[in-house]
Amino acid sequence: MGAYKIHPIVMGTKVFDKSMMTYQHGAGTPFTIPIYCWYLEGGDKTILVDTGEMNPIQSLERETAINGKIYNFEQGLARFNLKPEDIDIVIHTHLHTDHCENDYKCTNATFYVHEKEMQRIHNPHPLDFRYLEDYIEDVEDNGQIKILTDDTQIVPGIKCIHTPVHTDGGMSVVVDTEKGKAVITGFCVIKENFDPPKEIRAMEMEVIPPGTVVNTWDAYDIMIKIRDMADILLPLHEPEFASIKTIP
Repeated sequence: MGAYKIHPIVMGTKVFDKSMMTYQHGAGTPFTIPIYCWYLEGGDKTILVDTGEMNPIQSLERETAINGKIYNFEQGLARFNLKPEDIDIVIHTHLHTDHCENDYKCTNATFYVHEKEMQRIHNPHPLDFRYLEDYIEDVEDNGQIKILTDDTQIVPGIKCIHTPVHTDGGMSVVVDTEKGKAVITGFCVIKENFDPPKEIRAMEMEVIPPGTVVNTWDAYDIMIKIRDMADILLPLHEPEFASIKTIP
């Protein structure tokens, strides 16, 4: 199997307190994150990781904040001569709304989702308001969802690993590239989570868990595992990728 190329496409943004990304760190600092749909090019299937926001705010202010262009779903796919109906596979890192709002447009796709995400989206905990089952009802009713229960090879060169850091059913995506294994994290973090500032390292912490977390101690250990297995580490909301067309 040939190596894949990864194309991060910005299909939304969020503006919030930085501590939403970095657990107990950065409170009071406004921060803008890009929301990505990742196009994995290289196999005989057309594959996306997540589908982004349905109606992203496309403003100069937000694009300046992330140093990149913001697209809606159709515009983003069109950059690669694709349409929603061309998508064969969608792998979901998790089912918070901003990661699945365009699912219904992918009428020919199979959706890979961990079973615990399906449980959460239909029965969310009061502390996590980021699930809305409306966004997956169409593809669920159409029988397009394939439920995963463990680490799974999706196609040659692409594997999902269960990483319950940010959500119970978070799935990190390991992609074979010409420069080694790239890992798209199945949890909402930025580069700083894996490369903390000196004041955090002085506390003997190698990583910072995300601000929204299932179990902080487990999250820390899982993040170390993901960091160490990746030749190319792709934190799910890192702004640096907003201006990059292709990885590697």
